Amino acid sequence: MAGVITVSEPSWIYPYSGLSPHRFNRLVRALRHAGVDAVRRGRPWSLPLEDRLLLVAAYWRTNLTLRQLAPLFGISKSAADRIIDHPGPILALHPRRRFRKDTVLIVDGTLVPTRDHTVAARSKNYRYSTNHQVVIDADTRLVVAVGRPLPGNRNDCKAWELSGTKDAVGKATVIADGGYLGTGLVIPHRREKGQAELPAWKEEHNASHRKVRARVEHAFARMKGWKILRDCRLKGDGVHHAMLGIARLHNLTLTE
Repeated sequence: MAGVITVSEPSWIYPYSGLSPHRFNRLVRALRHAGVDAVRRGRPWSLPLEDRLLLVAAYWRTNLTLRQLAPLFGISKSAADRIIDHPGPILALHPRRRFRKDTVLIVDGTLVPTRDHTVAARSKNYRYSTNHQVVIDADTRLVVAVGRPLPGNRNDCKAWELSGTKDAVGKATVIADGGYLGTGLVIPHRREKGQAELPAWKEEHNASHRKVRARVEHAFARMKGWKILRDCRLKGDGVHHAMLGIARLHNLTLTE
């Protein structure tokens, strides 16, 4: 059965991966250099590495079911399922280990509707969701760390530590919204008890804080262009692997 979507036709790459053909091919070369496509024992893959990566990206990008997506690549549903399970973790973003002294980071949590109720919980949007703590560089707007997903009913100040995000950024300066009270992060000024309004200089600081912190919201908006983050059907660690992979693809789109 001949496939319809293939990397050999470059016009398919951008719509289904969000990357230009040049950037996508560089990603493939980097993964191949890392030994991802090494010869292994057992039955060979039905698709070359390039098409396997495009299939994974297309699955995240469109959120089509495997029954819908597999025929587009000329393979069976079970073959597509195996491909999703294998390259997905390989595409994961590697968190940055070191930061310059003047680096400013921004953290916020985003909810991903997740159908696997063993890793999700009812949250403020009344859907079963997972809470993902995402840290970006305030200057470059690149994602530098993504925490482990927690049930969606966990508030951000708890998720900041429990997800491993706090340990990932070390002693770097991190700004956040008012939901991170008591975490030691840079949050907006709050009115004290009995105080009618904030002094003008604090209002100015809060306005500046909001403008900078909005960059993480813009990052979420771009990342959720991959529709799997609007309704994730993956089980277990699947939602975590998808978030890490999409973070990496998001970074690549910003460095075009």
